[in-house]
Amino acid sequence: MVQNTIYAIAGPTASGKTALAVEVAKAVGGEVVNFDSVQIYREIEIATAKPTEAEKQGIPHHLIDYVDPRVNYTAADWARDAEQKIAEIESRGKPVVLVGGTGFYLRTLLNPLFESPKTDEDLRRRLQGLKENKGPEHLHRMLTRVDPDSAGSLFPRDYVRVIRALEVYFQTGEKLSDRRSDRMPPPEFASRTQIFFLEPPRDELYRRIDARTENHFAAGLVEEVIALRTAGIDDRTNALGSHGYRRVCEYLRGERTLASALERTKQDVRNYAKRQLTWFRAEPKARPIAGFGFEEKALRDVLAGRA
Repeated sequence: MVQNTIYAIAGPTASGKTALAVEVAKAVGGEVVNFDSVQIYREIEIATAKPTEAEKQGIPHHLIDYVDPRVNYTAADWARDAEQKIAEIESRGKPVVLVGGTGFYLRTLLNPLFESPKTDEDLRRRLQGLKENKGPEHLHRMLTRVDPDSAGSLFPRDYVRVIRALEVYFQTGEKLSDRRSDRMPPPEFASRTQIFFLEPPRDELYRRIDARTENHFAAGLVEEVIALRTAGIDDRTNALGSHGYRRVCEYLRGERTLASALERTKQDVRNYAKRQLTWFRAEPKARPIAGFGFEEKALRDVLAGRA
């Protein structure tokens, strides 16, 4: 079987990843595999920016819209599914184009985690309750006390990964940082994966994020969240705890006004985009390219393997 290059198109939200990934896939005759941690969920639509059929331009897209939103799906779960999907696509002789903004998903795929304990749902609910009542920074301070090395590598508001590190400690008595040496070896395709991240002008990126957020609220985001909660999806799930949904849940619980939910969501997403850029700049093999829409030079740079 031919060992094709795997192209990973990464970057912050609203930076034009989908458009470029589709052009790369068209150029190499490949298929797209998503690594966005919100687009994986079924029924979660408006604030996810899932590509439309028109945006896909006939290119097959995988690992989108396939996880029940009631499930707290992990990076390790995604990496397992992605490895299987890559093998299936390549068995048909097709190149793979990875696209998304969840850097931890991509890192977990290329540098696998150790075998971690199964989630203790009672413990997770308690930790999520602390996050809701005292804020994510409180959880980060807890982690700093029991596992300072792991805490130092995580953003204080990155509560999903902070919670997972706390779960490992409380379930096993071991620090997550001490188990890094237990990582499994990288998959074969890691060595032939080239990572490119879109780095658009900051001011324009923030303007697009604000406009997109306003469009989401105007398109019925509040009504979507009401329907999801009515269907039994808890506010504490990863799906409704994600950017674009968390503040709407707070509004529906009477904790903030609708105007406040809109403005806080804009700020959340801008902050997230900043963290995404910081993450990908720190990836040793990631190469920056210009963002916003398809540009001939960006495509040439990706296909040539240079930035």
